[in-house]
Amino acid sequence: MENKESIIELISQIRRDIGHKDIKPDIRDVVWDEASRELLIITSDRPGKSTVIGKGGWVVGRLKEELKINSVHVEAYTDLLVRRYRMELARDRLDEIRSISPTLALTNLAQLLKKRIEKPHALESLLENFKEELTTQSGGDTQPPVSVVALSGGVDSSFSLIMAKILGFQPRAVTVDPGSIILPGYFKMSVDHLTTKLQVPHEYLPLNLEEVVQESLKGRYHPCGRCSKLIEDTVLSYAQKMGVGFVFYGDLLSTGADSLHWEGDILRINLPALLSATKGEVKRLAHKWGVEKKAGYGCPLLKEVQKKHPSMRRYSIQRIERETRAGVLEPGEALDMIMRLI
Repeated sequence: MENKESIIELISQIRRDIGHKDIKPDIRDVVWDEASRELLIITSDRPGKSTVIGKGGWVVGRLKEELKINSVHVEAYTDLLVRRYRMELARDRLDEIRSISPTLALTNLAQLLKKRIEKPHALESLLENFKEELTTQSGGDTQPPVSVVALSGGVDSSFSLIMAKILGFQPRAVTVDPGSIILPGYFKMSVDHLTTKLQVPHEYLPLNLEEVVQESLKGRYHPCGRCSKLIEDTVLSYAQKMGVGFVFYGDLLSTGADSLHWEGDILRINLPALLSATKGEVKRLAHKWGVEKKAGYGCPLLKEVQKKHPSMRRYSIQRIERETRAGVLEPGEALDMIMRLI
C-alpha cells in the first residue's frame, strides 16, 4: 500500500482530473488494514476531510477505484479528539461503577474502552484483536452476569447486542412488539436472524400502544417520544422482573458519563454512545453479522404520521440534526435522510 506522501499526490491528481480546485490535502496519517483491505485517512481538520472526500464523494470514490481496495474511510483528527474526550468521561464513570460492582464483563468493557481511547479511529480492528484477548481472560471460574438487551432489529440495537455478547455480559435479547405499524415484519426477521446467529435467547414483549397510534395519527403529537418512553419502561420492567444487573440500549447520543447510569439496582449502558461509535462504525459491525440498514427514517407509524401531517417532519429533522451535531452522522448522511423525509 502507498505511503502518506503518495496518497496525498494521488488525491491531488484525482482532484485535478475531475475538475476540482487544485488543493493539496492536509493529511495527518494513513492507516492500512491488510485483512479487510480498508484504508483510513486521518486529516488534520474537517476542511481537509472535505478536500479528500470531494463534492458528492467523487474524490474518495475515485481513490478507492485507483487503489483497487474495498473501502476508504476519512476521519478528521479534531473529531477524534472530541470522541476521545467523551470516552475519557465514560471511562471515569465506569471506573467508579467497577469499584462498587467488579465483574469480568465490566473489566472487559473497561479494557476495550481504554484501547478505544488510544485508537479512537480503529473500532473494527480493535474488536478483532480483542476477541482473542477475551478468550484468554474468560478462562477463570467467574460467572458472567446476565443482562437484557433491548433489540428493535435496527443497526443501533443490533450493535449493542453484538458488543454485549463479545464482552461477556451473557445477554438476553428482548423486543417490544406493539404491532406491525411500529415493528414491521422485516425488523422481526432481522431480530430472529441475529439472535439465532449469536445464539442468544430472545423474547418478544407485547405492548399496547393503540392510544399513541391513534393520537399521533390525528396529529396531536409526534409519536417517537411517547413511544420510546413506553418501550424503554417495558424493557426495564422486564429486566427488574428477571433480576438482571445490566440493561443495554442502542442510544448513540447519551455520550460520556451519561452513557452509564443506574435504574434502581440495574445499570443501564448505552454501548454505542459509551464507545463514541459513529453511525458508520455501527452499520459496519452490524452488517458483518447480517444486519442491514433499512431505507428511510423511522417506523411505518412515523411515516404515516408525517404523510398525513407534514409539519411533524420538523421533529424528525431535529433528531437528525442532533445526531449530526454530536458527530454520529456525517452531514452528507444527514442531508440524504432529510431529503428522504421531505
